[in-house]
Amino acid sequence: MRLLIQRVRQASVSVENEIVGSIGHGFTILVGVGHHDTEVQARWLAQKVAGLRVFEDGEGKFNRSILDVGGSALVISQFTLYANAEKGRRPSFIEAALPEAAEPLVERFAALLREQRVPVATGRFGAHMLVEIHNDGPVTLWLERE
Repeated sequence: MRLLIQRVRQASVSVENEIVGSIGHGFTILVGVGHHDTEVQARWLAQKVAGLRVFEDGEGKFNRSILDVGGSALVISQFTLYANAEKGRRPSFIEAALPEAAEPLVERFAALLREQRVPVATGRFGAHMLVEIHNDGPVTLWLERE
């Protein structure tokens, strides 16, 4: 399972000109699911995200977590995180899980984040989504758990 996390001041996701999820400050999290991913990876990543100290304290140091600052997460499925572009010009997505396996795991990841007390908004799985992100920093992190 792969996550691309961006610290944001605000973010939203729209489908067909309708906002389906939005947050204030916190994280936008793009989630990619691979063939062999299970709840084990989702649980580890949710715990990691909730405790990740990438928000500044009073001295400007990364000492505060999303929980410490009262932030939220916008979770968006993103199979292209499993793109392989080593050969040719068109990426291969063969390593990405099929939708029937990926969708429940993305939903479970969001639920596990909520269990960590992180408020979560989501995109719409499989839809063409427009994501608006106001990066804060920018701070962008890649997390992966195989």
